Amino acid sequence: MKDLNIWMNGKLVPQSEAVLPVNSAAVFYATNVFEGLRAYWNAADDEVYSFRLPEHFARFRESMKMMRFTIPYSDLDLYEAVRTVLSGNEVKEDIHMHMCAYVTGTGLDATTPTGIYINPRRRPRVAEGAGLKCCVSSWQRTADNAIPIRLKCGANYQNGRLATLQAKADGYDQPLLLNREGHVAEGTGATFFMVRKGRLVTPPVTADILESITRTTLMDAICPELLGMGVVEREIDRTELYVADEAFLCGSGYEITPILSIDKFPLGDGKVGPITQRLTRAYMDIVRGVDTRFPEWRTPTYRPVRV
Repeated sequence: MKDLNIWMNGKLVPQSEAVLPVNSAAVFYATNVFEGLRAYWNAADDEVYSFRLPEHFARFRESMKMMRFTIPYSDLDLYEAVRTVLSGNEVKEDIHMHMCAYVTGTGLDATTPTGIYINPRRRPRVAEGAGLKCCVSSWQRTADNAIPIRLKCGANYQNGRLATLQAKADGYDQPLLLNREGHVAEGTGATFFMVRKGRLVTPPVTADILESITRTTLMDAICPELLGMGVVEREIDRTELYVADEAFLCGSGYEITPILSIDKFPLGDGKVGPITQRLTRAYMDIVRGVDTRFPEWRTPTYRPVRV
């Protein structure tokens, strides 16, 4: 399976040519912001649909604003860049992409010049019927006035990396992080949902979490409109995790990934629960375009489109 070319500052280049100066702030201080994008192959339509690009571009710009980056491309430029990555690589499969803005200047205070690349990659999924064994990490989620998780930058993922390394060393698949108040925040790169007493619950955006686009998709549309379920947004205590009926992580990369146990407490009967299964089916049908509702969320690759 060949490597996919990368879009970098206006053109497609082989991965070996997508390089950064070793002394740049991007390399030395992880001075970057990024978005994880997903595109889905629909064989019946002979089309690859990118999911919710406008929302990703908006969050991308918010992250760049917080980092005081310049913004060298318009949204229309970014649309065409994503479409070029997919069509130029002749993608006809599900694909995950990183869209990254970085600075090539040196020094901790470097903010310019700003470059952008889009790196398409194949990302495996958890097998159907399988799920994660999670633990509550001893590492605390960083706070908004320290390294804000609302800012989607490479540097703040070191917090999650430390937690992940510890979790795997202890025999778990993924960690869950608590914030400084001791409430559940999220996973290392995904939002947390649980089902407790028949209700879907998720932490609020003020709990030191990323303002997840997948989370919004579930809360605003899929849960209430497709499943007839509301979502309770509130603080979650650690011990509530152990008595939850179901739980899952969600995000553009994770999609909807079930959690089967936390700190070796099985959730429900220790299998993927019925609500998680329904949500997964509904979500995947929407993103792939099998369910044709919400067409404004799907940007086609191979046919003309007004954006």
